[in-house]
Amino acid sequence: QVQLVESGGGLVQAGGSLRLSCAASGRTFSAYAVGWFRQAPGKEREFVASINWNGDSTYYSDSAKGRFTISRDNAKNTVSLQMNTLKPEDTAVYYCAARLSRNSGWVNIKDYDYWGQGTQVTVSS
Repeated sequence: QVQLVESGGGLVQAGGSLRLSCAASGRTFSAYAVGWFRQAPGKEREFVASINWNGDSTYYSDSAKGRFTISRDNAKNTVSLQMNTLKPEDTAVYYCAARLSRNSGWVNIKDYDYWGQGTQVTVSS
């Protein structure tokens, strides 16, 4: 089992950057694929990015591709999401999620077994 805690959200102007972190508990964190999702007010939760167990395979939504980078440090039990060139439409609560799998490419909410509480990202125009 793994517990996830997100941090790093905040208020940023359009064009700015934020780095989100997902800290995980548990000694077997490297056995988990991790994904980032987001949910804007009044909208469904959507996939943003995912990473496999050792970080050598990543997958992005079209909206994240080229602007966001997901990475992980298994020694520190953390997964990060570097977000650049932020847009007002990136405003949402961002969640990290984990699945006991060595693969990346998991894009559906139902693919993940463990979720954090979320961190708010607000991008002003």
